Amino acid sequence: MEVLKLIGVVIVIVGFVMKLDTLAVVVVAGLATGLVAGMTPLAILDTLGNAFITNRTATLFVLTLPVIGLCERNGLKDKAVDLIMKLKKCTTGMLISVYQAIRTVASAFSLRIGGHPQFVRPLINPMAQAAAVVRYGELDEKTEDEIKGMAAGAENYGNFFAQNCFMGASGTLLIVSTLTEQGYEVTALQIAGQSVPIAVISVVVGVIYALLRDQIMKRRFAGRAK
Repeated sequence: MEVLKLIGVVIVIVGFVMKLDTLAVVVVAGLATGLVAGMTPLAILDTLGNAFITNRTATLFVLTLPVIGLCERNGLKDKAVDLIMKLKKCTTGMLISVYQAIRTVASAFSLRIGGHPQFVRPLINPMAQAAAVVRYGELDEKTEDEIKGMAAGAENYGNFFAQNCFMGASGTLLIVSTLTEQGYEVTALQIAGQSVPIAVISVVVGVIYALLRDQIMKRRFAGRAK
């Protein structure tokens, strides 16, 4: 019976593979897990409600979505193209590389300058798309999606691999406390110091990848480069 309590995980995996509505899949998984665990429907609803109230601040990013939509509707991408046109030699890969480097340094000092809804979606992605449009003209859907992925990846790599370089970061303190409980005497400074090489490597790999994508786009749109 204990294994049946993992039914929620199976539902989530199947739902995501079948590309069903994410919210519906998660809710169904939660309900199924609760029922298998012997909870009453009322208890399940009470647990879901308390979880939502406790973590309601996690949904604040939704407030930024209408703002982004209005900006795009009123010419955000056009302005990005105008800006990139003034930077004749700027390529998509170069722009994303610079952003990842800046994001990594900011994360290392625990400075929150980025974020997908606040920064990548309304600014970095349009500028990266514009850099490709300036060079190659209209892009196909595949290329647009690839650039979106590159912009999102730069944010993820810059934030994830560098955040533990800051001694006061929650991740660093969690690692210290966990290792200490396991009998390993470590300090926040040691964890931060060991995280620095990883952050540097992530930037180097990210820059190489972005520049290689530049070459792939160049070959893809051979004859259209300006």
